[in-house]
Amino acid sequence: MIIDSHVHLWKTQNGRVAGKPVFSVGNGKSDFGGTVRQMMPPYMVSGENTPEMLIANMDYAGVSAAVVTQEEIDGNQDAYLLAAKAKYPDRLKICSLYEEGRPFALDGFDGVKLCAGRFPTQDLTKHEAVFDAANKHGKFLFIELADGDRQTASLAEMIRQYPDLRIAIGHFGMVTRAGWEAQIKLARHENVRVESGGITWLYNSEFYPYPSAVRAIKEAAELCGMEKLIWGSDYPRTMVEITYKMSFDFVLKSKELTDKEKAAFLFENAAKFYGFDNLAPCEKIPNMLED
Repeated sequence: MIIDSHVHLWKTQNGRVAGKPVFSVGNGKSDFGGTVRQMMPPYMVSGENTPEMLIANMDYAGVSAAVVTQEEIDGNQDAYLLAAKAKYPDRLKICSLYEEGRPFALDGFDGVKLCAGRFPTQDLTKHEAVFDAANKHGKFLFIELADGDRQTASLAEMIRQYPDLRIAIGHFGMVTRAGWEAQIKLARHENVRVESGGITWLYNSEFYPYPSAVRAIKEAAELCGMEKLIWGSDYPRTMVEITYKMSFDFVLKSKELTDKEKAAFLFENAAKFYGFDNLAPCEKIPNMLED
């Protein structure tokens, strides 16, 4: 079985990037701070990124469960994610969105998302309130850091202060940026993990089957242990170039990883860390191209 630790959903995209608005203009495109970008596959014509479409993709690809994170560029989607989890409670874990200087939600959520690299106040010790609240209420933190080691020291201090708090570091430490190893090494702490959402974006110029991404997974495993690494797709943004299945198929078909490593990376590590229980494998339905 497979668990996706990094997907997005939104009702209406209403976020900001560098102080400028981000919003849908139809056919999967968004105005991204004044520049039109293909934000989703073009068949997502309305601009709504629905849980029903996600579950359909998961069913087809054979992904049993997913963790729904958030991004400031999409705007706060707390209410939409609560409704999605109510509809698919056994298959989705959801994150509320923490935004600097604003209240954040815990009730009904499994974790809290911090887009830390976008914070006006980059020192994470200044955001102790969210670490403390998540720790007290048994939530996990999903955090995306600024490139390299700019925030690793302050995160290391918060890990020291809250050793029982589960923390997932996103985007595989921004693996194609200088100094990415510093983020991976934080997973040497007992309750810290690294997830790979966006790794196909970061190696998009190389494209499928992403041999450099596989080598990066192996290098990260040497730094912190394969048991600390978790697969994520960054659905639906990465689906503008590849299919959902391709976002993990390059791992399955790699000859550089053992079957044991693949099982840990794609399922076992996430099941333990996020607390997915009693998941069932998806029914395999042959497609029109298969005999």
